[in-house]
Amino acid sequence: MGHSEGFLKLVNEAKSNIKEYTIDEVSQKLQNNETFVFIDVREESEWQKGRAKNAIHIGKGVIERDIESNVPDKSTEVVLYCGGGFRSALAADALNKMGYQNVSSMDGGMRGWLAAGLPTEE
Repeated sequence: MGHSEGFLKLVNEAKSNIKEYTIDEVSQKLQNNETFVFIDVREESEWQKGRAKNAIHIGKGVIERDIESNVPDKSTEVVLYCGGGFRSALAADALNKMGYQNVSSMDGGMRGWLAAGLPTEE
């Protein structure tokens, strides 16, 4: 997918302000039963087609509005993902600005998760 120059500039700026995990690192965290909230920020229609196992859904369009009711403790570790890692980077940057101290984005997103053959659910 070809993204516009302005969008990529915004994403790259967000990525310079956040922590990113690789797909392997997130998979390892799940295998080790580490405690964190795994959030899919994709659109509802994308979520309905399938998602990473153990993820919850809070779309990027509403995450700033809904995060505090879902994750009230701002020190909780939160890992966000989207289709490829761009929208989740933008959402992670927004949550950092809201005072969340332990938020990251999964680089590669759902496309990478699927390519790696990791567990999904519908």
